[in-house]
Amino acid sequence: MQRVCFLLKVRPDRIEEYRERHAAVWPEMLQALSESGWRNYSLFLREDGLLVGYFETEDLDAARAAMARREVNARWQAEMAPFFEGLDGKAPDEGFVPLQEIFHLD
Repeated sequence: MQRVCFLLKVRPDRIEEYRERHAAVWPEMLQALSESGWRNYSLFLREDGLLVGYFETEDLDAARAAMARREVNARWQAEMAPFFEGLDGKAPDEGFVPLQEIFHLD
């Protein structure tokens, strides 16, 4: 199982709305994530907009590819993209770079 952690930056003026959107994630988006192999997925948001994401998957490339094939993911990413800084035109799920894991206590 791969553990994946990533960082993104939510625009300060959109933080409250970002929280609200994630309090009511579309059921079909949740289903797509589960069916695509995203497990134990969490998002953590600091007051200044730093977003830390964490999930587990058998194969990161396969999980990302499976989500890329989902129409609901295209809609969700298009709606979420304006919330972030520094994506350089990429969708949020394409713009995050996984952090290197350097320690894990099992």
